[in-house]
Amino acid sequence: MKATKLLIALAVLGSGACDFNLTDPNNPGPIGNDPSPSEVQASVVGIILSARSDAADWNLDAGILGREAYRFDGSDPRFISEFLNGPLDPGGGAFGGDHWIEEYNSIRSANDLLNVIGTATHLTAAQQNATRGVAETLQGYEYLMVLMSHAEDSIPVDVDRPVGAQPAPFVSNDSAFSFVSGLLDAADAHLAAGGSALPFALPPGFAGFDDVPGFRKFNRALAAAVAVYRGSKGCAACYTTAKTLLENGSTFVDTSATADLSAGVYFDYSTNNKDAPNPLSISPQTGENFVNPRILDSVETKPGGGFDNRYTAKVVRRDTVTTENLTSFLGFVRYPSTNSPLPIIRNEELVLLRAEANAALGNGLLAANDVNYIRVTSGGLAPIAGLGALTPAQQLDAVLHERMYSLLYEGHRWFDLRRTGRLGAYLKDRATDQVFATLPIPLAEVLARK
Repeated sequence: MKATKLLIALAVLGSGACDFNLTDPNNPGPIGNDPSPSEVQASVVGIILSARSDAADWNLDAGILGREAYRFDGSDPRFISEFLNGPLDPGGGAFGGDHWIEEYNSIRSANDLLNVIGTATHLTAAQQNATRGVAETLQGYEYLMVLMSHAEDSIPVDVDRPVGAQPAPFVSNDSAFSFVSGLLDAADAHLAAGGSALPFALPPGFAGFDDVPGFRKFNRALAAAVAVYRGSKGCAACYTTAKTLLENGSTFVDTSATADLSAGVYFDYSTNNKDAPNPLSISPQTGENFVNPRILDSVETKPGGGFDNRYTAKVVRRDTVTTENLTSFLGFVRYPSTNSPLPIIRNEELVLLRAEANAALGNGLLAANDVNYIRVTSGGLAPIAGLGALTPAQQLDAVLHERMYSLLYEGHRWFDLRRTGRLGAYLKDRATDQVFATLPIPLAEVLARK
């Protein structure tokens, strides 16, 4: 799995290079002052490509750490020995030292664009602002990915510095989350001044969000997610912010009769020339990736019989395999095709974020409505009777249960358990296992500051 990063890093987003009208999308030249529209296009593609390069690997690694998944890989036992036993090694770019460099590479690429976009004479002022808003939104997403994987008070955010300058100082986790909220708000302000059409094309995974109004909805969806995450970490006012964003039409949340719960923004993959297949699309019967059996242990049954639709859509039986005293007889079909897209954020998640915010704010009936909507619509389950009258803590339990199945293998479970104080020894599959709350800061980052 780790080897796939090289493949992805050499690929171009979208269904083919011609979609972006670039001479060499894999190796765009360095962007300088007064960039042409094609250079801006290449830069935006590069930022998204860099962001995608770690997305599938994060879903697998976070799935193992959060006890959604196993990887029984005879060629690299660290998926078990390091992620489940430890110690986590900060010295390399994989496993313990992972989910850092790719994100900061994308952030750096966005800064390169932001630093020169004001000199782009071939773009109008509105187009320059739209470009700023897109770049800053993508930066906000990448900072969020670093924060989801690192809970230590050691995150650099002031990283737009010249080569040779002192490394950016580490700031607290809470300060970094606040920084991301501010960055997303600044991006939204730039988008608001950005007219209606973006001055570049976005890949197919952004369909419906590939103009300025649509991209603003993506931005505000990310902002709402960050606000809920901050709320669960102690920022009471952040829940109100999230509730407002999710109820005032700023995002694409939808629970109408015609709602599409899969609607959202995705990283797309393909087997076309110069693109890459989804590396999580492997055989559920013979591949190395397995479902942790505890996902089956807590699955619910529909009123007419049969398991939760979300479970049956993502998990299948396979031959039993035992490795290192770990056993699974379940495989993933969450990404059934090499062309299967990987979600960044989608409607089903927004509905459950709104439920979490309302539960925390004491709006029990509103929270229950959203939880039960997801249970019935997505899972085919019966609603939870009396949920609106339960305590906020009990309602949060219900939200997290639905998130486990709605967002299975999408990179959320480990972070959800951590941010809500639910990581614990009960997650151990073996007595010798460890339950980690964070990945370590890469050793090179620590040494650079000494």
